Amino acid sequence: MSSSSAGTSPILNIKPLGPRWETLDPFLFCVYHDDAYPEANADMSPKASLAGRDIGQDFSRKDGWSMYHGQTVPGFPGHPHRGFETVSIVRKGLIDHSDSLGAIARFGQGDVQWLTAGRGIVHAEMFPLLKEDTDNRMEMFQIWLNLPAVSKMAPPHFKMFWAEDIPDTVAKDEQGRATHVSVVAGKLKAGNEAIDPLAPPPDSWAAREHADLAIWTLRMEPGAKWTLPAAAKATNRVLYFFKGKSVTVAGQAVNSSGAIQLQPDVAVELVNGDTVSEFLVLQGKPIGEPVVQYGPFVMNSQAEIVQTMQEYQRTQFGGWPWGDYAPTHGRDPARFAKHPDGKEDRPQAETAAA
Repeated sequence: MSSSSAGTSPILNIKPLGPRWETLDPFLFCVYHDDAYPEANADMSPKASLAGRDIGQDFSRKDGWSMYHGQTVPGFPGHPHRGFETVSIVRKGLIDHSDSLGAIARFGQGDVQWLTAGRGIVHAEMFPLLKEDTDNRMEMFQIWLNLPAVSKMAPPHFKMFWAEDIPDTVAKDEQGRATHVSVVAGKLKAGNEAIDPLAPPPDSWAAREHADLAIWTLRMEPGAKWTLPAAAKATNRVLYFFKGKSVTVAGQAVNSSGAIQLQPDVAVELVNGDTVSEFLVLQGKPIGEPVVQYGPFVMNSQAEIVQTMQEYQRTQFGGWPWGDYAPTHGRDPARFAKHPDGKEDRPQAETAAA
C-alpha cells in the first residue's frame, strides 16, 4: 500500500480499489462482484447476446456484468481449494453451491457462507438468474481467509449464516443519522453495546479468541457520524470504502473509494459526506507464516504445493458426485442448505413459509 499520511494520524496509508482488493495477513484477498444482470431466459441464463465475450473466461464487465467461468449460467463451475477459507457475503442475488462432499445450497439476499477448504474440497458457485421480467442484480464479497499450518489439513466444513440470524446494530449520532453495522465475524464493542457474532467453523483462524478477527459491513446515512472502536495493537485493520462520494476518516477527507489501512489500537471517527456510503472492515492478527499460493491452493511451502497438486490429480479431493460441473438447483427461489450428512438447513423465513 502506498503512503498517504504521516505524523499522528491513525491512517497508515490508502490505496485505490482494483478488481481484487489488496488485503493483509491473515486475509489473502477480497473480490467484490457487482453485476447488473438483465432479465433471465428459462434456463436461468442472461436474456442477452453473449457475442464478444470470452465464454468460460469472461471478466469483461461488458454492459455491467460478466459470465466469469460460466457457459450458460454465470458463475464458477467446479474448482478445487486447499489450505484456506472462503467467506461469501451475498448482498443481492443468489448462489447455488455444490461440492465434492455431496453438499448443496442455495443462498443469498444477505446470507453468508463460510467454507473451510482445509485438506481439500471441490465446489461450484453458480449465479442462477430467476427473474424473467426484471433485472437480476448480483452483489457479493468473496473473502479468502488463510488457515495456519496446524489447520491447513483440517476436514472441509461449511456453515450457513442466514441473513435473519446475522447480528447487526443501528447506531444513531446526536443528529439522529444512522450507521448500520452488520457483524459477520468478531465481537463489536460500540459504546455500552457488545454484539457477539455467530460462531465460525471450528478450525478457522476466526475461532481463536486471540486472533481479534472481524468482518463487518457498514452503511452510513448522509452526514452520519460513527466511531470505529479500537482493536488490539498487533492487529492488521483495513477499512474498505467502496460506495459513496466522500467520508472524513479521523479528520482526513477521503474523496474516492479506497482501501484505508488504520492503526488498530485507536478509535477512529467516521463522518460521512452527503450521500449514502458503505464500507467493509477486515481485521485480524497476522498468522505470520509463509504463504505459498498456486491458483486455488495456499500452503506454507513449495513442496506442499507440489504434494497438493499430485494429490488432487490422483484423488480429485473425493471426486465430483454431480452430473454437471455447473449445477443449479431449479427455479424455486427458496434458500436452503443440505449438508454432507444429509441434514437440511433453512432460514426461519423459508421454514415458516414451507
